[in-house]
Amino acid sequence: MDHSADAHRTDLMTITRFVLNEQSKHPESRGDFTILLSHIVLACKFVCSSVNKAGLAKLIGLAGETNVQGEEQKKLDVLSNEVFIKALISSGRTSILVSEEDEEATFVEPSLRGKYCVVFDPLDGSSNIDCGVSIGTIFGIYMVNDVNEPTLEDVLQPGKNMLAAGYCMYGSSCTFVLTTGSGVNGFTLDPSLGEFILTHPDIKIPKKGKIYSVNEGNAKNWDGPTAFYVERCKFPKDGSSPKSLRYIGSMVADVHRTLLYGGIFLYPADKKSPNGKLRVLYEVFPMSFLMEQAGGQAFTGKQRALDLIPKKLHERSPIFLGSYDDVEEIKALYAAEAK
Repeated sequence: MDHSADAHRTDLMTITRFVLNEQSKHPESRGDFTILLSHIVLACKFVCSSVNKAGLAKLIGLAGETNVQGEEQKKLDVLSNEVFIKALISSGRTSILVSEEDEEATFVEPSLRGKYCVVFDPLDGSSNIDCGVSIGTIFGIYMVNDVNEPTLEDVLQPGKNMLAAGYCMYGSSCTFVLTTGSGVNGFTLDPSLGEFILTHPDIKIPKKGKIYSVNEGNAKNWDGPTAFYVERCKFPKDGSSPKSLRYIGSMVADVHRTLLYGGIFLYPADKKSPNGKLRVLYEVFPMSFLMEQAGGQAFTGKQRALDLIPKKLHERSPIFLGSYDDVEEIKALYAAEAK
């Protein structure tokens, strides 16, 4: 691919232009959302560049600190978190920030406040840095009720109240996937331009998939419906082919593949983690929002994931998300068990 020729093309839809186009459909908007998003995009570019240099820059060594989740922290996590907090505060459009890395929410000082709350996991899957597996940033955006009096209630809302959600995956290429509530679009960073270009317009997940994605190492602790469903994936009774297993263990990468190829991603509750392991605000909600916007479903084992109302910042929940028909099947198994 000849990049010099490419750089002269004028039909490239950059993420900035895309968001401005979206904004023009809302005459009441003042461009605040566009500014906030451009700061998120900038932070992602910075993290992408740091991730790519991680091996060289000796950022690989464990920082030795343990974060609120009790995970050993890598220096890259700390760096990404700082980059995001600074970028979000300096946008002048946020009031409350909730990060996976920080026990407490960050309240922005009044002079820099804006009408949005951002919940994010600055570097999801960071235990995979050493082996070169894709990692990513996940985020969700809410609106505050009162800019002058932001409270925790502003972020402890059900996921269906999110205005926007997305993730940026740092893999073989840097991919930014976004929904603002009218479909899902994917952008890829063109390093020669330093711009995210629209490469996956209007992503729709296949109605049924051939892949299931789950940590089979936890099988002995699973509940009935999960165990039964996975057994059915491997040994279908209806004469169909078994599903393929794909599990990377980096949520962004697993969900990205599920979104593009279809299938189901499962992180159930089990005896060891009775509430599941993934965090509601900045993992479950944004990914569930994206899935629904792409025509899929997200289910907790009890209810639609986006209807959950979190009580705590770092609350966890089981999650089953992906192709509509595949999630429908697991819903039926839980319904049958409830009877």
